[in-house]
Amino acid sequence: MPTPEQKSHIQSHIPQSHIPKGARIILVRHGQPALPLRPRTSHHEFRDYIDAYEAAGLDPGSLPPQELADLVKELDHVFTSGRPRAHQSAQALAPHAKLVADPLFAEAPLASPKIPLLKMRVPKWAIVARVLWHAGYHPEIENYRKAKHRAAEAADILVDKVRERAKDEKSCAAVLVAHGYFNAMIGRILRQRGFTRTGAHRARYWNAVIYQWEHA
Repeated sequence: MPTPEQKSHIQSHIPQSHIPKGARIILVRHGQPALPLRPRTSHHEFRDYIDAYEAAGLDPGSLPPQELADLVKELDHVFTSGRPRAHQSAQALAPHAKLVADPLFAEAPLASPKIPLLKMRVPKWAIVARVLWHAGYHPEIENYRKAKHRAAEAADILVDKVRERAKDEKSCAAVLVAHGYFNAMIGRILRQRGFTRTGAHRARYWNAVIYQWEHA
């Protein structure tokens, strides 16, 4: 019997039947959290910052771009991780839509590297932590292998949604308002499955990337 990872690998090579040409999956990063950036932190302070970032909601002044709101205005469902910054971003982006929160869409986690006597800005700490996470540093958090499997499951949910909408003859699209790095991981899975990407995954708030099915 195949393991969950083998099943995911098999699924990624199954023909994507019943997906109509032009179907779109839109991956949106949340808006700016209501959390001040600290200029320079130690690894202890960065650990506290990670916890505060996970708990933070959306900054009231961080509004979605109008072109992004126009892109999703016809959708009646929006997926989100349920984390405060993502859930509130989804509400701000599509107040008319039903929000479907699932912890499966949560960000790939980070752990603060134990590097004494060093102070850096938070974005630099995040880069170092992500590189070390890929290299195997994952104390008491989800590792890359498990996060990749979770990204494949997330892609399955989004693909199933566009199939469902095609059956109902509705706008054939699905949108996820979640987190930058995990969105990129989902995007890589969608590319492997044959979707065409428009846009790029960037470390900016409200960043949106569209994956479109171009096959007949």
